[in-house]
Amino acid sequence: MFNFDDANKKSKEAVDTFVKSYATVAQGFQAIATETADYSKKSFESNVAHIEKLSSIKSVEAAVELQTAFVKSAYEGFVAEATKLSEMYADLAKGTYKTYEAPVAKATAAAKAAVAA
Repeated sequence: MFNFDDANKKSKEAVDTFVKSYATVAQGFQAIATETADYSKKSFESNVAHIEKLSSIKSVEAAVELQTAFVKSAYEGFVAEATKLSEMYADLAKGTYKTYEAPVAKATAAAKAAVAA
């Protein structure tokens, strides 16, 4: 027989799990957006400083040397930032999954018990 109290309890648990998951996702995306904005600002400032240095150079050799160093530095900074962002996305996914881990395990155990019976 259908039990409204059990259905109500399960609905409440599902909504609570969703709210926890949503909060985790919102915080994660906020942190990622902040990190991306900080990196963009830092990159822009670095580019402006490089152009100022480049404009004051008189020889081609010095310009090539400066440009090579800048490109290497920019590439290394980009790779470091991409690595950091990928870790942040992985942590976000793990945190989101963690909120569903217990309810899914509980449902799986209940399904196994029902099949065994």
